[in-house]
Amino acid sequence: MSLIIGFGKIILRLPENNTLKGKRKIIKSILGKMKNTFNVSAAEIGENDTHRKSELGFSMVGNNSAHINSKLDKLINMVDDMGMAEIVDTQIEIMHC
Repeated sequence: MSLIIGFGKIILRLPENNTLKGKRKIIKSILGKMKNTFNVSAAEIGENDTHRKSELGFSMVGNNSAHINSKLDKLINMVDDMGMAEIVDTQIEIMHC
């Protein structure tokens, strides 16, 4: 049996947002849906003081790299489909331990 760790980040742009309070509301909603739908650990990891940009990090563990890769791809698609922010860049890595 092997341990597979999938992790990544999403850089978001929030062009219509004008305040940090508005950003927190959007990011809280996105993170909540990520966690509830895909059972990942997720948090804002960068751009904390910028109201029109955010960097989210996420991770999940399992024993099948294809399954984890598929779930993380679906997670990114879900964030895009939510339409609350524009995805600027994404990065996913799979690590075998």
